[in-house]
Amino acid sequence: MERLLVLVRHGQSEWNLKKLFTGWEDPGLTEQGVAEAHAAGRSLKALGLSFDIAFTSVLSRANRTLDIMLEELGQSGLETIRDQALNERDYGDLTGLNKDDAREKWGDEQVHIWRRSFDTPPPGGESLKDTAERVLPYFERAILPRVLAGERVLVSAHGNSLRALVMQLEGLSGAEIVKRELKTGAPVIYRLDETGRVAEKQDLAA
Repeated sequence: MERLLVLVRHGQSEWNLKKLFTGWEDPGLTEQGVAEAHAAGRSLKALGLSFDIAFTSVLSRANRTLDIMLEELGQSGLETIRDQALNERDYGDLTGLNKDDAREKWGDEQVHIWRRSFDTPPPGGESLKDTAERVLPYFERAILPRVLAGERVLVSAHGNSLRALVMQLEGLSGAEIVKRELKTGAPVIYRLDETGRVAEKQDLAA
């Protein structure tokens, strides 16, 4: 039985391009982001992959990326479940600021801590630990059982919500996962064993 789980960070967004903290704000994809989504779909198709169900957040950049990938796969209209549990990390008071403005306001060291620590949230926002505490129960309840039942599952989400999944799947510590970069529009393919452990991983960004 194939237990296939593919994770894809959305293509570049307008706020990614401007280096703004995005969080739960809802900018669209750039032209590059659209191209990345098409390329992701083509790369999955070239591997002969198809899917039984898709999961995504309620934010349009992840939704659009998914729609484009499914179009490339010839699977437009695939059953798709959208849930805010898969939304990006909420950056609170940093949302909408660019990195330089944030550093000017709070200082280099403090902004670095907010961005790269596992459990220190920015004011009014979430740490990666908080994000994981939102994402992982949803994964265990809604996504993993479908994979273990033999369904081929595609997830289109965000850098930090996907980091939480990667941390769980690969058994990484908080210190390890904050160093992991997930490229926009680059699928990571996991095949799981019957217990949910990773039997095989293929990173198409590599």
